[in-house]
Amino acid sequence: MSTPSGPEDGRVDPSLSVIMGRRRHLINLAYRLLGSLADAEDVVQETYARWYAMPRQQQEAIESPGGWLTTVASRICLDVLGSARATRERYVGEWIPEPLPDRTEWINERPGGTTDDPADRVTLDESVNMAFLVVLESMTPAERVTFILHDVFRYPFTEVAEIVGRTPAACRKLASSARRRIPASQAPAPPAARRAGIIREFKQAWEAKDIGALVGLLDPDATAIADGGGLASTALRPIEGGERIARYLVAFADGASNLTILERTVNGQPGLVARLDGVTVTVAAFDIPGERIRHIWAVRNPEKLRPWTAGASSRK
Repeated sequence: MSTPSGPEDGRVDPSLSVIMGRRRHLINLAYRLLGSLADAEDVVQETYARWYAMPRQQQEAIESPGGWLTTVASRICLDVLGSARATRERYVGEWIPEPLPDRTEWINERPGGTTDDPADRVTLDESVNMAFLVVLESMTPAERVTFILHDVFRYPFTEVAEIVGRTPAACRKLASSARRRIPASQAPAPPAARRAGIIREFKQAWEAKDIGALVGLLDPDATAIADGGGLASTALRPIEGGERIARYLVAFADGASNLTILERTVNGQPGLVARLDGVTVTVAAFDIPGERIRHIWAVRNPEKLRPWTAGASSRK
């Protein structure tokens, strides 16, 4: 798709590198806005399709192609979020954002040994940990888009206003409302090494089917939520209470004799992956605000586990 800048020099149009170089940014933005890697990729593809559908003269008239792409992608996400609410009402069981692996813990093989998966282009930071994404789900579409654009990607309210079709003052109110949905006070999270240690102890207790040890690692008021999407058997409602969660996990392990549990990074945080006969069947993310696990999000919907199964590393 390169375009010569002149009939003789054969140089590539500099605007092309700007356009294609924006892809990673758009994937990062769309994933945070939608909580779905597959939907994020669809949004980015649609954004580029709209760009290349424009006449060349119209493209050249756009002062900031990168800004145009961000605006279009954000507006598509806003539309998707608006329709997602009706879709979620028909979803079987609980809906959990799509979990992301760490790029160092999986290999998605392509012909010629290349790797080109959207998950490889998502920057893993605090804005994609599962606890944060779940909070984003409680926001209205306008709140979520405004909050992510301003508070996460640092776009000024004047630019956000143009994207979402509101005034800057209205966008400030939306962002403020979104921030109020984020828990203001909770026990400080332990250091990363300690969180990893808690998950390791949890894994060992689960493997040993030690209900007492599991209960000791869970907050008494812990909640576990599973997402099977009607495609995998799982609890359709949240499981509340440390002991109930522990007994459920042990029962799950009892029914899966070939279950293998692996420590993995899930959305930038210590997590676990469960495999049956080498196939990933569950990816679990955890929230550890203090010294005990407060929330568990277990994704079992196979459509959300594709980044974990295609060419996944067998490292244990």
